[in-house]
Amino acid sequence: MSTPARLTRSGLLHVLSILVGAAIVVPIVFGVLGGFKDNGQLFNNPFGLPKPWVPGNYTAALSSPAFWRQATNSLTIAVATTALVVGVGAMAAFIFARYAFPGREAVFTVFAIGLMFPFAVATLPLFVLLRTMKLLDNPLGVILPQVAFGLPITIIILRSFFRSIPAEIEESAVLDGCGPLRFFLRILLPMSRPALGTVSVLAIVGSWNNYLLPLIVFNDSKWWTLPLGVQQFQSQYSSDTARILAYVTLAMVPSLVFYAVAERQLIGGLTSGIGKG
Repeated sequence: MSTPARLTRSGLLHVLSILVGAAIVVPIVFGVLGGFKDNGQLFNNPFGLPKPWVPGNYTAALSSPAFWRQATNSLTIAVATTALVVGVGAMAAFIFARYAFPGREAVFTVFAIGLMFPFAVATLPLFVLLRTMKLLDNPLGVILPQVAFGLPITIIILRSFFRSIPAEIEESAVLDGCGPLRFFLRILLPMSRPALGTVSVLAIVGSWNNYLLPLIVFNDSKWWTLPLGVQQFQSQYSSDTARILAYVTLAMVPSLVFYAVAERQLIGGLTSGIGKG
C-alpha cells in the first residue's frame, strides 16, 4: 500500500475512533454534569457547566437506604455469578483444551452455539422453570441463569488461552510428580491471569447491567438490583430530570470503575486468546 493511501486510511481510522469515543463519552459527561444542575439549568443550558453546582441530587441518592440496598444486591449477585462462571468455565475449558476424548468437538460446538441463543427467546420457558423450582424472589433465580448464559463465551476464551500454553510445561510438571488437579490449580491458572481477568470483567459487568432477568425474577422490592431501582426511581421522579441523571450516574459508577481498573487485563486476555488460539 502506498504512503498516501496508508496516511488516508490512518486518518479515517483516527476520525472514526474519535467519533465512536465521542458517542460514548459525551452522554456520560452530560449525565454526570446534569446531576449537578437543577431542572431549570438543564432546560436553559443543557450542555454547559452547572451555575451554580447543585450537589443535592447526588447526596439525596447516596442518603437513600433503597440505593444502598439495591447496590448491595447487585454486588452480591455479580460476585456470585462471576465466581461460578469463572470457576466452572475454567474447569470445563481445561478439559476441552488439554484432554482428547470422543465427541469433544461436538460438545464444544454445543457451548459455542450458546452464543447465538438470545436471552429474550428464553424468557418465558425460563420463568416457568424458575417458578417450578421455587426460585422466584430468590437471588439464585438470577445467579444460575446468568452463569448458564455466561459459560459459552467464558469457555471459548479460556480454552483458546489454555491451548496456547506449551505442552512441555505440563510434561515437566508431570515428571515432577504434579497431578492434573495440581497442575490446573498451581500452574495453569496463575499463567492464565489475563484470560481469567477478561472473563471476570465480562461476567461482572454483564451481571451488574442485567435488567430483564431480575425484572422477571424479583417481585419483592427488597431484592431489586440497581437497574430495577433506576427504572423505579425514574418512574417516581419523572418530572425531576436532574435527580434522575444523578441516580443513573451513581448506578453506573461501580461498573465503569471496575472496567477501568481491569481494562488492561481485558484487552490482554482477548488479544492473547485470539493471537494464540
